[in-house]
Amino acid sequence: MPKHKLLVMDMWFKATKSWHRKFEPRVRVWKLKEEKTREEYRCMVRDKVEEAEWKGLDVNEHWQQMKSIVMKTAQNKCGMTNCGGMRRLLKQLGKRR
Repeated sequence: MPKHKLLVMDMWFKATKSWHRKFEPRVRVWKLKEEKTREEYRCMVRDKVEEAEWKGLDVNEHWQQMKSIVMKTAQNKCGMTNCGGMRRLLKQLGKRR
């Protein structure tokens, strides 16, 4: 006499739509391909690095300070992406994704 029995049933699952990702603004680094923007960015970073205090910092603090200088300068010089930018652009062009 077997102790296991076959169980048959129908199950329905309701799928949730999780296709929306949270938008994270990004630095527009592609603007650095322009010669004028790239040179201005370089000069701004060089000036900020020369002004910064580097003595007495360990490697991680040195790295974080350098990262902060590079990222903040890029944000100021190149700008950040915005959420509806692509949608607005496509709407202006009359296209759909």
